[in-house]
Amino acid sequence: MKPIVRKKSDIKLAMVLLLPSIFLLLLLVAYPMLSNIKISFFDQPINPRLPAKFVGLSHYTDVIKDIEFYKSLGITILYTILTVVGSTVVGLGVALFFNRPFKFRKTARSLIILSYVTPSISLVFAWKYMFNNSYGIINYLGTDVFHLFKTAPLWFDNPVSSFIVVVVFAIWKYFPYAFISFLAILQTIDKSLYEAADIDGASLWQKFKVVTLPAIMPVLLTVVTLRFIWMFYMFTDVYLLTNKVNILGIYLYETAFAFNNLGKASSISVILFIILFIVIIVSRKRVNLNGSSK
Repeated sequence: MKPIVRKKSDIKLAMVLLLPSIFLLLLLVAYPMLSNIKISFFDQPINPRLPAKFVGLSHYTDVIKDIEFYKSLGITILYTILTVVGSTVVGLGVALFFNRPFKFRKTARSLIILSYVTPSISLVFAWKYMFNNSYGIINYLGTDVFHLFKTAPLWFDNPVSSFIVVVVFAIWKYFPYAFISFLAILQTIDKSLYEAADIDGASLWQKFKVVTLPAIMPVLLTVVTLRFIWMFYMFTDVYLLTNKVNILGIYLYETAFAFNNLGKASSISVILFIILFIVIIVSRKRVNLNGSSK
């Protein structure tokens, strides 16, 4: 009878290797989150040496009663939906176009992702220059060349035009993320499936619906979910472009640092986390990774 050889467990080694990552997660994610929840129950002064006063749920009730919160929430939801849908559709369309051999394809792919890897501050100032009221190229083309406008629009002085600009900027800046993700999965699809569809006389839409869409659905859901989270918490791009679009990130920033109400700002962030968590859980339960509704 052969002796039973017990293999050494790798769990201890795995835990040792994971400890630095776990420590960083606790330090950089868990601790700030718990600290933020704690501050939301206190009237926290800016000076950390001054004592904080416990106020219970008063900050949460103030947020729920604040009409500006609902206005910012509506603007943020509209902004998020438009940018997520726009960047995903554009990224998928460009990925489908680039998923074929042509000259200088690698160079063109590199140029496509420039907007995504370039620092936001550089892109924002380039766009502010382009849309400048006096000497911007957009007003020059629209007014003097193509005569689309009778007078040069004041893009960043009007809430509606400012909202359009920030949405277009976000779509242009972030579609390369969807492009890279979709292009990677498109290159794994078996070409024989398209050949069989051609033999059956399928149209472009039918091939996309039957072959392409089921294959890219896991990536599509991941891209939409991650991009929804990132855009819902957007602050930097909108804040640097204009002060006329009061999304939740700006509303939270002004509450914390313009009005020095750290407790209310913390409660806003907790409410946003709860809203986003519920939306993601519901969406992931309704659609599984295969794209079929439950």
